[in-house]
Amino acid sequence: MLPERLNRLVSLFSRLPGVGEKTAQRFVLHLLAQGQGLPERLAEELIALATHIRPCERCGSVGEVTEPDAPVWCSICLDQKRDPRLLCIVARVQDLLAIERSGAMRGRYFVLGKLLSPLEGVGAEDLPLESLQRRLDEGEISEIVVATPPSVDGEATALLLSRELAERNLRISRIASGVPHGGDLEFADQITLGRAIEGRKPI
Repeated sequence: MLPERLNRLVSLFSRLPGVGEKTAQRFVLHLLAQGQGLPERLAEELIALATHIRPCERCGSVGEVTEPDAPVWCSICLDQKRDPRLLCIVARVQDLLAIERSGAMRGRYFVLGKLLSPLEGVGAEDLPLESLQRRLDEGEISEIVVATPPSVDGEATALLLSRELAERNLRISRIASGVPHGGDLEFADQITLGRAIEGRKPI
């Protein structure tokens, strides 16, 4: 019932994670109702996104291009107040942002970009392990925190990393997992409760 041009835009929006066809349709119709201002600004920023935002060459997060031939580093890698000895390995930029919101990590990061997943055809050769090794060869890092999610793929990736880095003289730890704050024990699954017991701390 919509013009073909609008249908194409709905199709593009629905390819975004968490956006279904109905939500995409609401986005398109809302933009249409806003007149020229919002759609034009959105178009400008999307074009600028492809031109000015690139993966950080040091950690794999996102950084802004300041000069055409200059290396792209993110704000965290540029922050001199960070502890250079502590490196947190995450799967995605979204995970990095979540940890940053907690305020608990004052070190630096390394973003894998994906998790080891044989079912999806992602093997060890598809992970940026060589880049990670080069980062560690710089000699500053003394502790690594593996912050992959507590899923089958996340656990497999954490195990792979522990094996790959075993020969290095580093302290390697895995983030704890357990009952979420404010959660009820009766609704927690067996694996979560087991890890909560195993990761208990003195009080």
